[in-house]
Amino acid sequence: MSEGPTLRQLRYFLRAVETGSFSAAAAAEYVAQPSLSDQIRRLERNIGSQLFTRTNRNLQLTDVGRLIVPLAEQTVRSADDLASAARDARTLAGGEVSFGTFSTAHRYLLAPLITDFRSMHPQVRVRIVGLNSSEVADNVRSGDLEAGLVQLPVDEHNLTVSKPVLVDEVVFVSSDPSRTATPKTIRDLAECTLILSEAHWRSEDPLRRGLAERAAAAGVKIQPAIEVEFQSAALELAAHGTGETLASYLTVRSYAGANRVNWTSLDPPYEERFAFITRAGGGMSPATRRFMRLTARHMALLRRRSLTAHTDEPVLTTFLD
Repeated sequence: MSEGPTLRQLRYFLRAVETGSFSAAAAAEYVAQPSLSDQIRRLERNIGSQLFTRTNRNLQLTDVGRLIVPLAEQTVRSADDLASAARDARTLAGGEVSFGTFSTAHRYLLAPLITDFRSMHPQVRVRIVGLNSSEVADNVRSGDLEAGLVQLPVDEHNLTVSKPVLVDEVVFVSSDPSRTATPKTIRDLAECTLILSEAHWRSEDPLRRGLAERAAAAGVKIQPAIEVEFQSAALELAAHGTGETLASYLTVRSYAGANRVNWTSLDPPYEERFAFITRAGGGMSPATRRFMRLTARHMALLRRRSLTAHTDEPVLTTFLD
């Protein structure tokens, strides 16, 4: 059975067409003429047709030879483009970051992270999808995203999940300082005018699942009075005194109206753990891998700033490889 044309055979064929002789083609390709002639004979056997009519003066293409010239050019050009794209991605002179994050990452992480990455790798395209962690996991699992940073737990089926790279704390937020004088139990939450985000995801949201487990153990039910999609909207409603909400500590600290709200821990404290995910057995581009490393460094910086500036408040910790 024929093996099919190789790239080397096609390159030699096109060089012979360009130069008009095997000897000139061999010189241009820096190979011995017998080697080049042998490869073209193999190409003719592979496709089952003669490509040149050999004369004393130069080479003449046969009808089949003329037919395959544009196809050979397209094949060689595509192979060159593929090699160039791989080289750009490997050296980060090109390529694309394909990454998903939890929905509130844009409030305190993404802007400095992307700015930093682009300053180092200006030729790399960056595609960041900020969705609920459950949807990020689905997109990584399907291959639409290469990797993601998600809040645990998520469905780990067909995923590789790192150890936690960020631990934040959920805090109770109210405009009334008397409501945040002491940590809040799950029974306290059941009696609040509670505003919860992630309205679309509800039971699939990791925080809502965790609250439901605590409520079931205490024999109470958490029923939000108001549901909104974004944590920023829930914070704004809490700042206006419409109700109380739960939010990640880092999100509250980065909230533009942080001076209009008060917060306290839950009792017992409720930690949010975040980890990197990739598709099990899937590859990852050098650009996305570099972006993940830089993300981990930015998290370490968040930790240092938090511990230095707010030692009397809930503590943020990070874990790095």
